[in-house]
Amino acid sequence: MAQLQPHIRLGEDVNVKYALLPGDPARLDRIKPFLEQPEELAYNREYRSLKGYYKGVPVLAVSTGIGGASAGIAVEELHNIGVSAMIRIGSCGSLQPQVKMGDLIIVSGAVRDEGTSKTYIDPIFPAIPDTELMCCCIDAAKENGFSFHTGIARSHDSFYTDREDEIDAYWSTKGVLGCDMETAALFTVGHLRGVKTASILNNVVEYEGDTLESIGEYVDGEDLSVLGEKYEILTALEAFYLLETKSK
Repeated sequence: MAQLQPHIRLGEDVNVKYALLPGDPARLDRIKPFLEQPEELAYNREYRSLKGYYKGVPVLAVSTGIGGASAGIAVEELHNIGVSAMIRIGSCGSLQPQVKMGDLIIVSGAVRDEGTSKTYIDPIFPAIPDTELMCCCIDAAKENGFSFHTGIARSHDSFYTDREDEIDAYWSTKGVLGCDMETAALFTVGHLRGVKTASILNNVVEYEGDTLESIGEYVDGEDLSVLGEKYEILTALEAFYLLETKSK
């Protein structure tokens, strides 16, 4: 038996190049219907995993929990077992009025307003996705007619800072589209490890809306954000299919 990674509890015998990275372990239940032959693999701490096939392409789905620290661990350990391309499919809050509920943000760069990426490299280093994989995401969203935006997101470490509204307003004036907690770490760690990365965010909080209330509604399965989740899953899977097709 292949040696298991300490947190995700997977080994090289999984033999998969592509991984979807949702935050919430429960989101794997919503990924399953899009895959053929889905098989649960492991569940340790926040890291739940399954393997399946999309249009014949083997794909992993591994939840990363909340925040850059746990996402960074997932990236490191998936890289250790041979995963070479990873797409975050997460939720975000809008910082711009044109980003509506359920719209997707395909992130072209992330503000590194979190701690994990800074433990790896100086803060002046940019957090950007792999260009080819990001373009595959854009092509997939266009082909399916999904409502999406491409631009900068801000990654942060907490919903509960005393100045959160002030901070959001500041980054809004700089043209940042939305906020999440994992993308900057994904891009930074992935780049340093030679992994292709991309991030697709589903907006679950209206511009200047109540973040905690909106997230609660999303978890309960209400409104357009649930449809957006389906769209981001399909966009990511199609992107992996396009990447695999180009590599042949």
